[in-house]
Amino acid sequence: MTGITSTSAADKAAQDAIFSAAGVARSNAVTGKSADPTVGKSQLGQKDFVRLMTAQLQYQDPFNPQDNTQMVAQMATFSQVAGITEMSSTLQGIAARLGTTTSSEAMGFVGRTVLTEGKTAYERTNGGIMGAVELPNSATDVDVTITDKNGLAVKNIQLGKHDAGTIDYNWDGKDDGGNKVENGPYTVTVEAANGSTIVPATSLVWAPVETVGLSAGSEPVLNVTGLGTVAPSAIRKVA
Repeated sequence: MTGITSTSAADKAAQDAIFSAAGVARSNAVTGKSADPTVGKSQLGQKDFVRLMTAQLQYQDPFNPQDNTQMVAQMATFSQVAGITEMSSTLQGIAARLGTTTSSEAMGFVGRTVLTEGKTAYERTNGGIMGAVELPNSATDVDVTITDKNGLAVKNIQLGKHDAGTIDYNWDGKDDGGNKVENGPYTVTVEAANGSTIVPATSLVWAPVETVGLSAGSEPVLNVTGLGTVAPSAIRKVA
């Protein structure tokens, strides 16, 4: 703090008196670290600054009072500290708000069809299903196997080589012989490999949102046909 930085023995003693009166360890104020290992605080906060300024005014030399210019500079520093602290709290609140979904926003999903992680897919009104495969890494071979409700594999779709990302597929509801299949809901299994190395692929399916589950103090959840409860943050696309 301006006005208490002299290194003479007398000045150091005066500084110690000021820090002691303010309830702040001198090692904290000078080095930013506490000499006492039991003291958890390693930095001065806004309250510490105010207490130090008050103590400085109390212990100043009446024949050489604190310079007004220096006092204004210190007050400006206190205001900056307070502003930064308040701004940090505000930004944390905004970040928390952006990471959650409100009840009204969740209700907007009802009646919509969403793309999310899952293996159970219901056929469209005109037959067949749409879905996607999510890859964390590139793959030379990506395969999708569709099994009916009796456990019979009715279609294998080879998507070939793809980079990391999301690959969409569209099955028209017909088997390899061109015959229409109507025996859902279907189970979707995805596999991917990069040469001889397995790539952990994720199956994404389209499914309708029936209702929204609301619980006090918790983020809403979506009740999705065939998949159960799904967090809004897990939704990749909405149709």
